[in-house]
Amino acid sequence: MVDDEEIGTRVSLVARQDYDWAPPSRTRQGRPFLDGIDVVVAGEDSVRVGTVVAGQADLARQIEAPDEGQFEADGLALLAAATNGVNNGFSFRFRTPQLQELPVRQAIIAGIDRRAILDTLFSDSYVLATGALATTALGYVDTSASYRHDPAEAARLLDQAGWRVGGDGVREKDGVKLALTFNEALPQPRSKEVVTLVQEQLAKLGVQVELHPGDQAAQTAAALDPQTVQVYHSMVGRADFDVLKSQYFSKNRNTLLNLDKGDGTLGDAELDALLNDIASKATTAERQAASQAAQQRLAEQAYVLPLFEEPQVFGFRSDVQGFTTESVGRPSFHATWLDR
Repeated sequence: MVDDEEIGTRVSLVARQDYDWAPPSRTRQGRPFLDGIDVVVAGEDSVRVGTVVAGQADLARQIEAPDEGQFEADGLALLAAATNGVNNGFSFRFRTPQLQELPVRQAIIAGIDRRAILDTLFSDSYVLATGALATTALGYVDTSASYRHDPAEAARLLDQAGWRVGGDGVREKDGVKLALTFNEALPQPRSKEVVTLVQEQLAKLGVQVELHPGDQAAQTAAALDPQTVQVYHSMVGRADFDVLKSQYFSKNRNTLLNLDKGDGTLGDAELDALLNDIASKATTAERQAASQAAQQRLAEQAYVLPLFEEPQVFGFRSDVQGFTTESVGRPSFHATWLDR
């Protein structure tokens, strides 16, 4: 329970001496081994890493891929915990003029080299996505055939759809340039660098990519406007069938902007119905089937491009024992102890 707090800076937790209601599945019953935990907020990667490496902290959350190597040294360890939900990826706002044609969305997907992105920016802790959901998520189905990298096919699709390369190297059709703005997903690892690589890859096809600047407030506001952000970068961790619905359903996050809140219309009523079935069906088998049908729809219509299964990476000192995470990668300290 909370013992002390400095809002936005630190919080001190202490163990309840009378705690004795852990779930039966937990290996540790009774009160936690640790008497207390001091949680310090550190926004900069270098600070989180440095304090653990220097022995000033025992554990740090959100270790970025370039820093993982420091934890492979003696006396340090890493844990990459699965988040078991919607994969880190792009949602294409298909009601915008640039993305309303299926061949255009398919071309953009074929023009993005996901493996090159992983090899350049990430580590083995990050697994190439094979569908909208992580392989460990409830309802997962493999739709990787829809996400193959094929630049020649991408160019053919754009040519066939009538998007011609202009004098500035950017394709256009009926006076509309094939120019797309991506948000920067600040909570997600290396979002800016990911979009920068996508920008380089798609430029070769004549697709212009821009990154919307700004802090979290600016990103949140921009993401609501399809004229500002046409491709939305995000992920969701949740160990339930309805994680897919929570991301794409019109009355939840609505990341595809399938629902136009201005006029109340849906761009794809079939997708919305499939997503609603995930939460409304009564049996596990029915929810599984509904989730898989919705994932197939997302893939077949090229509404999303999953990039990788996003882990929650923790770095800690070797004397930290018994540290685990719960179902979406959040830390669990109930059975943690220090070997000192």
